[in-house]
This record gives sequence, structure tokens and C-alpha cells, in this order.
Amino acid sequence: MGNLLMLSALPKIPMAGWIDNLVNWLADQTGFFNAITNFVGGINAGIQWFFDMLPLPLLIVLVVGLTAWLSWRKGKLRWSLVIFELIGMLFIWNQGYWRDMTQTLALVLTSSIIALVIGIPLGIWMAKSEVVQTILKPILDFMQTMPAFVYLIPAVALFGIGAVPGVFSALIFAMPPVVRMTNLGIRGVPSDLTEAADAYGSTSWQKLIKVELPLASSSIMAGVNQTMMLSLSMVVTASMIGAMGLGSKVYFAVGRNDAGNGFTAGLAIVIIAIVLDRITQMLNSPRKQGK
Repeated sequence: MGNLLMLSALPKIPMAGWIDNLVNWLADQTGFFNAITNFVGGINAGIQWFFDMLPLPLLIVLVVGLTAWLSWRKGKLRWSLVIFELIGMLFIWNQGYWRDMTQTLALVLTSSIIALVIGIPLGIWMAKSEVVQTILKPILDFMQTMPAFVYLIPAVALFGIGAVPGVFSALIFAMPPVVRMTNLGIRGVPSDLTEAADAYGSTSWQKLIKVELPLASSSIMAGVNQTMMLSLSMVVTASMIGAMGLGSKVYFAVGRNDAGNGFTAGLAIVIIAIVLDRITQMLNSPRKQGK
């Protein structure tokens, strides 16, 4: 009892104040964050320009044609998925969400590309160094378990509102799977194969490119799939800080208690998620002999 009284007398640790001071200090580094904002905003604008440039029918044909070709190359043409994509994309256009869909796709692709460019080398580094793995593991746990809404607060402080803070928050939330799966895939390469590569005098770079990465590709692609799915979920949440797209339609519908428009916008998000998931899964599936 006495010990409990002593503990209750301890002063409160000013954790929130420390974090506020850190965020305020970071926000003062305007030159650095303006450079990141311009860079990330440029990538997002470029992808959006590409979608805007393509005529609507051509984009539908490209997506449906890619799915048909991939499924044929993997051994069986998946007519059900091809028909679902065709009907789903026509439904999104019919509901007036085409531009919102391309904005959502641009955000997802921007955050996923940056996450992969950073995440795959980090996963390779983790696989090669026990020290790096020991340091990065708790950081990745923190990134994945922190409630997604929390990332929106520093994102606004550092990047303002709009697409860039949405990409930033999605990047933090979606990057851990590809880092973990790259690490897992390379560590899972049979040791006799790496020893054989060493015996033939391969350099570390040759062993990585010609042995480890090809054998770990299935695991890495699984991480890519998860990264894209988490990016999609986060860019929808990021509509709260001004990231446009289908998420903003759902957000506005919630504010107006508009169940119909909220549901149709949510259905469009589900269609995009299924299309992205199936395409990335097909990239990861084994190829049939002779195709």
C-alpha cells in the first residue's frame, strides 16, 4: 500500500510535450520538408497526369487486357475475373466516380512505389545483418501497431493538407510488410544454394541478384501485395486531411449521413481493392510450363 502511494506521488512524464516539441522542431525545417513535398507531389501529379491523359475506354481495355494476358500466361484464362473487372469499372464510371478512382489509384501507386523503393533494400539489409534486424524489428512493430489515425497528425504539421500528407501516412503504415517479407524470403533461401554460389566464386552482389532475390521473389511479391492493400486502406483514411479520391466521397457522405452515396463510393473502393489484389497475386503465382 505504501509503495502504491509513493508511485502515485511520482510526477507525470511529459511525453506528449516532448513529442509536441519534436514535431514543432521538425515543422521548422521548412526547406527539407518543402523539398520532400515537391518531390512526392511531382510523382503523384505525374501518375495522375497519365491517368487523365488516357481515354476512359483505353484504360479499361488496358486493365482488362493485362488481367486476361497474365491469367493466360499463368495457365488458365480467368474469364470470371475479366468480366468482374469490366463490369466493376463500368459501374464506377456510371456512378460518376471515375476521376475519384484515378485520384485514389494515383495516391496508392505513389505511396506503394516509394514504400517498395525504400522497403526492399531495407529488407535485404535486415537479412544480411543481425544487428540491423534487431534494430528494425521493434520499429516495424511500432509502425504497424500504431493506430493509423495517429499518423495523420504529424503529416499535417509537416506537409500541410492534401495528397502529400496522405502519401506520407500511407507510406509509414504500408511499408513494414514488404520489409518483413523481403527479409523472410532471403533468409529462407536454402543454404546449400548460397554455399554453391560461394564455391563458384560469386561476389556478394552476384549471389544476391542471381540466387537470393530470384528465390525470394515469391515472398517479396506477397509483401508487395500487402503493401498495396494497406496503402489503399490508408489513402482512404487520409481523406480526413484533404487527400482527394473515393475516400473523400465516403468521408463527406458520413458527414451528411448520406448512406446511399457512402455505400456506392465504398463499393467502388472494394472493386479497386479486388482488382489490385488479384493482379498482384497473379504476378506472384507460378507460371505454367510451355507458356
